[in-house]
Amino acid sequence: MQNKHYLALLFSHVLLGILIFFVPFLAKIYGYAILAIGIFIVVMTKNKNNEVLYICSYIVGSEVFLRMTDGSPNHEFGKYSIIIFMLLGMMYSGFSKFATPYWIFLVLLIPSIFIAADAIAYDLDFRNKIAFNISGPICLGIASVYAIGKKITVIEVGNLLILIGLPIVTMAVYVSIYTFDIKSALIGTGSNSDLSGGFGPNQVATILGLGMFVFFVRGLLFSNSKFILLLNLFIAFYFSYRGFLTFSRGGMMTGFAMIGIFIFFIYIHSRHSGKVKLNYLIIIISVLFFLTWSYTSFLTDGLINKRYAGQNAKGIEKKDIFSGRGELAGDEIEMFLDNPFFGIGVGKGTEIRTQKNGYLTASHDEITRMLAEHGSLGIVALLILLFTPILFYFGNKQNIFMFCFFMFWLLTINHAAMRTASPCFIYALALLNIRFDDK
Repeated sequence: MQNKHYLALLFSHVLLGILIFFVPFLAKIYGYAILAIGIFIVVMTKNKNNEVLYICSYIVGSEVFLRMTDGSPNHEFGKYSIIIFMLLGMMYSGFSKFATPYWIFLVLLIPSIFIAADAIAYDLDFRNKIAFNISGPICLGIASVYAIGKKITVIEVGNLLILIGLPIVTMAVYVSIYTFDIKSALIGTGSNSDLSGGFGPNQVATILGLGMFVFFVRGLLFSNSKFILLLNLFIAFYFSYRGFLTFSRGGMMTGFAMIGIFIFFIYIHSRHSGKVKLNYLIIIISVLFFLTWSYTSFLTDGLINKRYAGQNAKGIEKKDIFSGRGELAGDEIEMFLDNPFFGIGVGKGTEIRTQKNGYLTASHDEITRMLAEHGSLGIVALLILLFTPILFYFGNKQNIFMFCFFMFWLLTINHAAMRTASPCFIYALALLNIRFDDK
């Protein structure tokens, strides 16, 4: 991609964030336009160049922003639309014989749906409950069926990443305008929705952490000038700064883990001269990270330090550093032990906790949720998800992104379940047959 085109795309998405903040109804137009233009492109091209991957990449990057601004046609728009586009892609391009494990995965989800339907409580909306809890695994399964074995170049992966990153730029601009005065929005060491664009800090931090990785990779592999390199690194660290300010830790820790894994794989595959350059780059990144953290600490009067140390605003260590997630996971493990064969049924965990506690508490951990709601079938399904990408990697070692994408999925589902489409789609990208072209 030429520098002038890249800069134009970045500028247009910065402008989009400003416009939607001051003219909110544009968010609706933006959301419906993504869907309409995406369908038009796929139908017109008949998916000859895996266009569905590009459309889905953009949807993943824009999903949280659309939820934040009420621009999403539906709360589950991200997952539903990815399912639709992946099915369109399969209709035009088919799928690989290696997709069998993911067909099995999808079949394993079915029994718990019928169990939930049989035991449904009259005071809950069955359709919405099932859709909310099962849409993530179905999205992941369908996306994986399409993606596994699809041949794609590293340059094309770079294009997928920038399509994820561009709408995150829009969101970051919006969030920055939303809370211009940082100090006035500080309320302690808990997750802060006021500093997250008025939306869920967990989801905002998750997508900012992903964006941080995207622009770091763009800087390292796809910058054809020093200016573009510095610009990409600036965006990456600005995302880290805004991510820290959400006071939600999971997404940021995931983003840094992905960057660490990526540097490791690039390092071991580099010649001596490349390793020397990487050593300098690692030093520069470390300094930038220190400066970013120090500036955030200064702005928050040290509260961010206490947040990551598991302390409250007074510096006293919290009894539960996982913000109640450990208790939720423990409850779901007990549900699994009580119903080890087929589980309690899709969405029943939320219903049981609501009846027990008197308020709605949804799961944050997809692994324990799968155990509780799907029982032993959930264990088999999880084993498929855990081991298939790793086994597939041994036949496709050119996929230098595999463990980065896999780690994003694994860490994200442990703190944010599959609330968004990002872990579903990013997991599927780990299954691509990535190759280096002559360039």
